[in-house]
Amino acid sequence: MLVGPSGSGKSTWAAQHYRQQEVVSSDALRAVVGSGEFDLDASADAFALLHQIVAGRARRGLTVVVDTLGLDPDLRDRLREQGRMAGLPCVAVLFETPESVARQRNATRDRPVPARVLGQQHAAFARAREAVADEGWDEVRVVVDSPAPAQGADVVDGPVPRPASEAHGVRQQAWPEVVLQVSRFPWGADPAGWLRSIAVAADEHGFAGIALMDHLIQIPQVDRAWEPIPEPWVTLGMLAGLDTNLRLGTLVSPVTFRAPGIIAKTVATLDVLSGGRAFVGLGAGWWEREHQAFGLPFPAAAERLDLLESCIETLHALWDKGTKAYAGTRVTLPETTAYPRPVGRPQVIVGGSGERRTLRIAAAQADACNLPSNEDVLAHKLAVLRAHCAEVGRDPAEVAVTVLDLPVVGTDRDDTWRRVERLRGRTAAAAFASRHHAGEARSHRDRYRRLADEFGVKTVFVGLPDLAGPDDVARLASVLDPG
Repeated sequence: MLVGPSGSGKSTWAAQHYRQQEVVSSDALRAVVGSGEFDLDASADAFALLHQIVAGRARRGLTVVVDTLGLDPDLRDRLREQGRMAGLPCVAVLFETPESVARQRNATRDRPVPARVLGQQHAAFARAREAVADEGWDEVRVVVDSPAPAQGADVVDGPVPRPASEAHGVRQQAWPEVVLQVSRFPWGADPAGWLRSIAVAADEHGFAGIALMDHLIQIPQVDRAWEPIPEPWVTLGMLAGLDTNLRLGTLVSPVTFRAPGIIAKTVATLDVLSGGRAFVGLGAGWWEREHQAFGLPFPAAAERLDLLESCIETLHALWDKGTKAYAGTRVTLPETTAYPRPVGRPQVIVGGSGERRTLRIAAAQADACNLPSNEDVLAHKLAVLRAHCAEVGRDPAEVAVTVLDLPVVGTDRDDTWRRVERLRGRTAAAAFASRHHAGEARSHRDRYRRLADEFGVKTVFVGLPDLAGPDDVARLASVLDPG
């Protein structure tokens, strides 16, 4: 809720920071239900409509900026309670504008507020300034206006009220590597050309690598079943031949698709051909439909997790030195003749967050784990991972933390919400926006810095839900600059 006398700059500030649809103005609503903004006889109808709009947006979890004088404590209480009942954070924004500046602005209006009334508003604002601190707002912010009215600029005392994803202060110490995760392939008539353009753009814009999904049928979370989803290791082999420095791998490969020895051979070959840039994400697999469609067994979850353990053990055995026989915990091999060996040691990432088995496998055997980017979920999963590390006698620092993030990234607030509306399907807009951290580049930079600084995240695998071509890679690249 904006609080300030006429001429204090509330409407200008709201237009600079929020979408038109997010701002509810009592003056504008008077023009809707009356003869114009200054039709005071229409005030009752305008405020009835204002409360209806606020209630509707709040019920859907949408941002709503109330642009009125905000000087009436009863009105502030009612609007704050509307937000509170909807479970939304409620913020009061006070506009500290010198009275002389407000009067100069008022004098230039077609219908200036009478000088006596403006004086009364400033007196009421002084009372509101003292009262809001005790009214129960989640935050109270102050905007201090420039003393030069012609400049029309705001100087903010404290951070500008932004969406929750942008409002956190973070220590600017750490920054993770960011790998582009490609899950949809709208390549048209030139598949190789499209793939090449995506990889070259990713390399030019500073991404650390490219990860491909490993599925046999396009999954419903991404696109329609008949859209292309290429075999990832063949595709990565093509990308290895490009002149880039990108790390290359999968996120993640189900261990049910290929025999462990074949995975070891495949990853080692990619590592050699790429000069040591291969990694492999491994998981137990989850989608029965694609297994059935391609004639592959889909055993029970416990057996699939056994296969995951065996697969990682096989990789380590076949990537080790020599050709001697191997006898381990789950795997016995009569020889380990596997050439070419990887250039280095390809990173093995366990994807999945099952707390009883999957995270224990990651703790005991993997170089890294891949977890959700939601901070509350991540904090809990990391606590479970550390507990497993303690039980198996491994330093948690030896298991790098990576996350998968699927953000909606817009160039501004309007663009962000256009993308939300286009992508959300039947999901409520606010829920979809929250799930995908919808926002502009700054909000995502803050999140990634916080993930690294507060949670120790080393790598963010980031996939755009609306990736269509290299221009989208460039748009996403605006997130990469840690500032």
